Order: sequence, then C-alpha cells, then structure tokens
Amino acid sequence: MSHSTYNRMWSEAQVELESLLTQEIPAQPLRPEKDRVVFFQRLSVLYVRYVQIFRQLEEAYDQVVHPQKRRIIRGVLDGVMGRVVELKNEMVEKEFSEYHYMDDVIQDLKLTPEDIEIPIPRYFLSERSTMLTDRRKKLSNILMEILEKPRTLGVRTLKLEEAIRIIQVSERARQGRLRAKFMRDIQRDEERLKRASDQDVGAATVHAAVVLIQKVWKGYVQRKKTKREREEEMIFLGMAMESSLTQPSPVRVSAQANKVRRRAKQEEYEEDYQKSTVAIKEELRELEGAKMRETMKDQIRQWFIECRDATGTFPDYPDEEEGGSALIFTEKTPQQVIEELAAKDEDVNKNSKVKEGKEKGKKEKGKVEEEEEAGLKMLPSAFLGDMEVGNKTFTEVWQNRTDSKNFSQRHEAELIKEEKRKDLEVEVRLQVDELMRQELANWKLAVDNEKGGKAKAGAKKKKSTKSGKKKKKDKDLTADRDIESLYQELVEQGLLKQPEDVKLQDYLGDYSYLGTTLRQTDIEPMPSLSDVRQVMALYAVLPLGSQVIHEKAPLVKAILLAGPAGVGKKMLVHAICQESGANLFDLSPLNLAGKYPGKNGLSMMLHLVFKVARLLQPSVVWIGDAEKMFYKKVPKEDKELDPKRLKKDLPKILKSIKGEDRVLVVGTTQDPFNADLKALCKVYDKIILIPRPDYASRYIMWSELIKKNGGEITAALDLSSLAKISDGYTQGHMMKVARNLLTERRVQQLPKRPLTAAEFVALLAKIDPVFQDEEEALKNWYAKTPLGKRRARAAAGIEGEEVPPTKGSKNVKKKGK
Repeated sequence: MSHSTYNRMWSEAQVELESLLTQEIPAQPLRPEKDRVVFFQRLSVLYVRYVQIFRQLEEAYDQVVHPQKRRIIRGVLDGVMGRVVELKNEMVEKEFSEYHYMDDVIQDLKLTPEDIEIPIPRYFLSERSTMLTDRRKKLSNILMEILEKPRTLGVRTLKLEEAIRIIQVSERARQGRLRAKFMRDIQRDEERLKRASDQDVGAATVHAAVVLIQKVWKGYVQRKKTKREREEEMIFLGMAMESSLTQPSPVRVSAQANKVRRRAKQEEYEEDYQKSTVAIKEELRELEGAKMRETMKDQIRQWFIECRDATGTFPDYPDEEEGGSALIFTEKTPQQVIEELAAKDEDVNKNSKVKEGKEKGKKEKGKVEEEEEAGLKMLPSAFLGDMEVGNKTFTEVWQNRTDSKNFSQRHEAELIKEEKRKDLEVEVRLQVDELMRQELANWKLAVDNEKGGKAKAGAKKKKSTKSGKKKKKDKDLTADRDIESLYQELVEQGLLKQPEDVKLQDYLGDYSYLGTTLRQTDIEPMPSLSDVRQVMALYAVLPLGSQVIHEKAPLVKAILLAGPAGVGKKMLVHAICQESGANLFDLSPLNLAGKYPGKNGLSMMLHLVFKVARLLQPSVVWIGDAEKMFYKKVPKEDKELDPKRLKKDLPKILKSIKGEDRVLVVGTTQDPFNADLKALCKVYDKIILIPRPDYASRYIMWSELIKKNGGEITAALDLSSLAKISDGYTQGHMMKVARNLLTERRVQQLPKRPLTAAEFVALLAKIDPVFQDEEEALKNWYAKTPLGKRRARAAAGIEGEEVPPTKGSKNVKKKGK
C-alpha cells in the first residue's frame, strides 16, 4: 500500500478518537447510571470502538515511514492501549467476571469477531530486535557450554558370573534372530513355488484377467471424473474454493514484500532524522542562541526596574523549582508576580488548618454525597489527557498538512526547528537565570545596601523535602557482581530458561457466539479459548510490552492460570514471553528441588531472580504447580521437594514491585483444590479459569493440527463429527492423537487412503477425557474466589460484603459480628 493509504488510515482513526473523547470528556458531567445493564452496554460499546481505533493505529504505526508522524501516532497508540486496559478492568469491576460477551454489540455495529481481536503491537519486538537477538545468542552459548562440559561417569566392575550371563544372553539373542531370518526366507520360497504350480495360463484365464483389469481401470477413471465434476459443481455453487486460490496470490506476496521494505525505510529515515535533529539544534545555537540570551537578559532587567518602581525594592528571583525566569514571562504585572509568590507562603500555613476542617466534615457529607451520587460512574482515566494532547497535535499540525512536496515522507526541518527552538530556550534560560541571580544580588548590594549573605525576614524558606522517617532500603546481596555473572549463574542453575517459540495466535480457539443469549436466560456460559487469548493479551502482554501502560494502567503483579491438564497453561506462559520479548524465570517447586538450600540460600535465590528480572525487564516469573506452595498438608511424596519454601518470602517481594518494574508472576495449576484458597488469593491478583475447548474451537483445532502434521482434509474426513465426538478432550489430547496417527508412513499413504474420523476415534478411546465431575469441581472452586463470590452475590441480587449462606454451610456469621 502507498503512503496515502496509511495516512488516511491514521486520519480516520483520529476522527473516531475525537468523537470518543467528546463523549468521554463532556462539557457537563454525566449523571450516574442506576441500571447496571445499561451501564455495561455503554462500557461494551466504548471498549469495542477503542479496540477498532487500536487496530487502525497499530497498523498505521507499523507502516508509516515519516519519523515525526510516527512519534505522534506512538503517543496516541499507547494512550488508546491503556484506555482499552482500563475499560477491561472497569468491566470486570461492574460485571464481576473476567470474561465478557459482546456478541450483541458486534451485531449492532455490524462487525465480525476478528474486528475486536486484541492485536499485539509489532513494535514490542521490532524496536528491541537487536537486543533480543544478542540475549538469545548469549543464552544459547551458556547452554552449549553446560552441555559440552565433560561428565564423569562412574565405572562399575562386573563379577565373572555376571559378565558370563550377559554374554550368554547376547549370543542367544543373536542366534535367535539369525534362525528367525532363515525360517522366514524358507517360508517365502515355499509360498512362491506353491503359487507357480497353481497358475493356469489357459486362454480363458487370460480373458478373465483382461476383463478384470478393464473393469478396475474403467471404475477408477469414472470415479476420478465424477469427483472432478463434483468439485467443479461445488466451486460453481460457491461452497468450495479453487485449488489455485488456496496458495498465496502474487498480489498478497507483493504486499508482504512491500511491508518489509517500508520497515527498512523506517530505520533509514529514523537514523537520518536523529542526525538532522543534532545538526539543526547546533545550527540554532550558533545563529539564535546569543540573540535569545541577550533578549532574555533585557526582559529580566526591565522586570527588575518595574518591580522597584512599583514596590520600592527589588524582587526576589524565582527558584528553579518554580520555573525560574519563565514565571516572569507570564502575562502578569510585576506586582501580581510578587503577590503570587507571597501568597504561596500563606497557603502553606492555611492548608494545615483547612485539612483539619475537611476531615471533620467528611463524615457528615459522606451520607449526603452517597445519596446524591447513587448509581454507577466511570472510573477516572489516566490516559484521556495523553490522547487529548495527541489529538490536538494532529488537528493543529498534521490534519490539513499536504505531503505534495514531501513525496518520500522524510522528516520536515521546519518542525524540527520549532521543537528544538523550545528546547534551546529552556537551555539558555537556565544559563541566564544563573547570571541574572548574581546580577540581582549586585544590584541589591549597590542600591539597597543589602548583604547577599543575609536573608530578609519575609523571605521564603525552602521546604524540607526529607520526611521524618527514612525509608529502609533493601540490602543488595550482590553489590560486588555485575549483571553478566548473575545472568550466567541463573542459566546454569536452570532458573532462567529459553521460552518456546509459540505465539498467542497459536493458541487456537473460536469466538463464543451465544454468550449474551445464555446470560439473558440466567445461564452462565463457559468462556471460549478466544476469550482466554484476549484476557492474556490485556493483562499480560500489553503491560509487559509498554512501559507507559504498566505505569499508568491498573497494576497486575501476579496471575494464576487454573484449568485441567492439557488446556495450554504452559503454552500461554511461553507465548507471553515471546510476544513481549520477556525473560522466563522458572520457580516451580520441582525445578527448585535441591537448589540454594537453607534460609540464606532462599534469600539469595529470590534476590538474584528479581534483581535480574528488574534489570533486564520485561520478565515473567513462572511458578508451575502453584497450588503446592499453599498446601494445607504436604503429601509424603512431595516432602522432599519442600514446595512451601516460597510461601512467606514471595508475597513480600511482590509488594516491592512498582509500576516501573515490568515483572509479572504467572502461576499455573491443575489441582487448585489442595491449596489454601485464602493465602492463594492474597498472592495472585487475577485468577483466570481456563476451560476445555468448545465445539467451535475443537473444529478449528482439528483442522490446523492435521495440516500442521502433514495431513490433508478431504471429503472422506467428517471434521464436524470428529469435533463432536472429541467433546471433553483438551488441546493436549488432540495434539497427541494427531502426532501418533500422522506418522511418516501414514502421510505417504494419504493419496491412496485419505484420512477418516474412525482412525482418530480409535486413538481417542485410549485417553481419559476431562470428566464432568472434574469440570464442576473447578467451577465450584472458582466460585469461592473473591471475584466468584461477588459474581454470586450479584446474581442473587444481594449487595454487601457477606456471602449468602448456602444450604448446609457451617460458616455462617452471626448478627452483630
């Protein structure tokens, strides 16, 4: 596509964004909505529209080559991504569920499920490609060194009787194999002689053979012709696709090559832009720096004289914290500036008294405000301001700007001059402030006989920035070591691993088309795998990939993935690392067995892991079998692993993770029932229940797995029936069956013997599926989590903190407690 296509895509996204900003920042505040359904509908529409803008801006940012335009798009893109994450968090708070069904909204807006799929911004990896490649090479080299280290093998001496027995067994096996080969050759010769003696080569026999050959050949030709005619008819009716169209078209191949060329141009233009920025700033400093400096000095001196004429004394020079001389150049008179500086001192004293009065009135006003503000309101956003600034820049600078003279879309020097002139002004102002402070002191000493060393009684006192209590800093246990040695130690100990090469889009699954319909009939639908993929993109990939989102959006420090074995929990962990370019640390109980023993060893291990994770962020800390850390009672077979080692120290470290630390803890479990639920929920902010695949997801998965393993889908294979029969089986089961069936020999037989569903059923029958009891147990466990309890209260129409007691429940709180 051309430059104009992506410019138009950006322009359309900005127009839509401006419409949304007008709706979200109205002239008058919106009244609270009392109907929860109406409020959630409003949130859903906003979410869908922001996702569409997100998709457009991401595509535009990936292909626009103009370096200055890309900076504006990047700022708006980060703001839109953050707003999408905020809306997702708000929908969770209002609907008390991690999964949401918006098929009615999609239908009203005439969209497809692909239109609201969360895209993973390509700049997460492209802008760090060199660093990620170097890190991958370094990790591979360390692993190769570990494998190449010579291992000392213990040699065990055999007794004479044992050696004789081993030799005898080997010799008897050799003689048996040789005897079997001779017998097989003799049997084959006897069968050949018998067939030769039974053959009758008469005329009648030859005629019968010819007729048989003709019958087989004519049947083969007719079946082939009928099959071809059937395929042509299906293509004519639009129920099948031509084989030539299944291959990538030349136009598509050309478009992909064009995208690659545009990305190469981006790097070239960016490098040229950086060089021009430095050159233009130096040029401005030489041409305009001296004049700008003298102009500022004259203005400041004029201000000194006007203040002395108005008040009789020279003013105090504003501090750097207040803006320095920039405060002088605001549209105020000298008297107003002096009054403003004096008023700030009075405000500091008044604030302490006002706070006391406010605290007393809070309780009385609380009830009144609750009555007035009854209803649901949108939570405040940290990204609307950024989007508004980006939209304003687009409107003022780029919307009506023509590119007729800049066909190649290189940088524009005039815009760089405007930007760097402001930077130069700030730089010169700091230098001028230092000179003018000294000049003002000399004026005061010469005219008013003031001593520079003494301060006036009314002069401002600097506020002490130090708080009464000093914050205790954590001791660095590895202050004398560099990051390279720490990285190598973690790799050698097996705590830092190379994530598998899987993407989030490889987690196959179709959209849930009946979610809203089922909820309207008071039936809670099971989420689809597409919903799981969306949740992982919003909670994990986007915050890890973007520093802006991680700092401003609601902070998620730890996620727990719960579900039956084989539903792809581990695959999701690796996909998060691959999509965001994160390091993978493995703190699973089985992986920690025998490493860093003792209390001091545990402290050192956690210090190493989280120090490297912060320095080489983004990072993912994976804890497999997360329920073992919170065992109610440790089983005998797991006592040697000491699975509860991290139970006390991990929550403390999670508290130290701040918005600037792109570190995410991801736990996976298939038996969460064995854990202490209260302790588990304190560690993990989000608990995601991953179900087994539904019919639509199984249909897509069978198709992709068969193709991936070298198979072909023909009319002989009834995929619909296969997807129906495999109900209850997970992705892991299906992958295992596809690999076992599609061996090299079976793939070679496909042209003569196409695949059938019966072949898959025979292998599926040997595997135990996820039974209904296990699925119900997971549902009941999830209903006991904090979000599950809130969902149950909302479904029962009960407001408050206490859960309605179930029949037979012993934990019923008495009144008054």
